Amino acid sequence: MTRDPGLQPERTRLAWRRTALALTVVTVLALRLALTGGVAGALLAALMVLLWVGALVALRGRAAGRGPGRVGTRTLPSVALAAAGLALLSVPLVLRGAW
Repeated sequence: MTRDPGLQPERTRLAWRRTALALTVVTVLALRLALTGGVAGALLAALMVLLWVGALVALRGRAAGRGPGRVGTRTLPSVALAAAGLALLSVPLVLRGAW
């Protein structure tokens, strides 16, 4: 007898796509702030882009539904690390007040 997963795989795929979209929006907004800050801002922008690309690479298989079904893989920690890194890199931009 085969297991009927119902809509769970589709919900999971959509959740990973929303995560990728949220990371993209945060990166674009942070880049907008960082690029007004001269050399230091450009370095922050480069780090943010690297973290964003790393997160998208990690999310690629999951968002397409081809990723592993186990939670114990490296995808979750990689995405969490990228999100935390983007948040930490955005703090100086917000504190600088370059809205």
